[in-house]
Amino acid sequence: MLLPSLFGLATMASSCLAASLQQVWNFGSNPTNINMHIYVPDRLANKPPIIVALHPCGGNAQQWFSGTRLPQYADRHGFILIYPSTPHMSNCWDVQNPASLTHGAGGDALGIVSMVNYAIDRYGADRDRVYVMGFSSGGMMTNVLAGSYPDVFEAGAAYSGVPHACFLGAPAATPFSPNQTCAQGLQKTPEEWGNLVRNSYPGYNGRRPRMQITHGLNDWLVRPQCAYESLKQWSNVLGLQLTRQVTSGQWTQHIYGDGTKLVGYLGQGIGHEPAVNEEQLLRFFGIIN
Repeated sequence: MLLPSLFGLATMASSCLAASLQQVWNFGSNPTNINMHIYVPDRLANKPPIIVALHPCGGNAQQWFSGTRLPQYADRHGFILIYPSTPHMSNCWDVQNPASLTHGAGGDALGIVSMVNYAIDRYGADRDRVYVMGFSSGGMMTNVLAGSYPDVFEAGAAYSGVPHACFLGAPAATPFSPNQTCAQGLQKTPEEWGNLVRNSYPGYNGRRPRMQITHGLNDWLVRPQCAYESLKQWSNVLGLQLTRQVTSGQWTQHIYGDGTKLVGYLGQGIGHEPAVNEEQLLRFFGIIN
């Protein structure tokens, strides 16, 4: 009976040591009292990258943790996943207030940046390899973070989102808000959209995040025009032109420049759903080849 008992203890110890989603308290400046969860795989890469993964309206960190296969890829490649969570506005992100839309001014955006800095300091993560992705409200906040904090994020991937500062001045960026002008496809010129990004961090002349925009063409909640407006915005900010389109199955790829800094994926017959292709995402970020 001795060997089985030892085997059982070893199995139990292994289970206790397995990586899991953990909540973090006191991670730094947190002006809107949002929550932080983190997933740190058992085997971290040297100077690991960080991906911030942002949930949709009505979601939370635990839901979005199980909403994609990114944790499995984190186990395989040794990167850190941060899962912010907001309890406010029906669990929708603050993408409409000037604080989040201004570098260093506060809002949910500053709280998320505090989470990134915590992970860099705590785990020796690579400050030059910080990425952000999100779906719906999380996709909207992805664009906000890329615009307000270009010095923090190397690249972003927005799924079913809207351009940076699209909801500026609206009472709330939720599906229940009476002002849905942005989500219905508010249109501006590329220069106007680009100025909204540049005005979020006046005087900044550093590199801008690379961006991937993914949207379903049958999205009834956040209209497909929002994706085209996002691509207009980032093409202006990054100084890129549309060079070609490639269709494969339901998806048409909109390639700007050489496709390494800005790319869009528009899905025929795809509604308001994540449609997260993890390998495509991680290749764009440069985490896998």
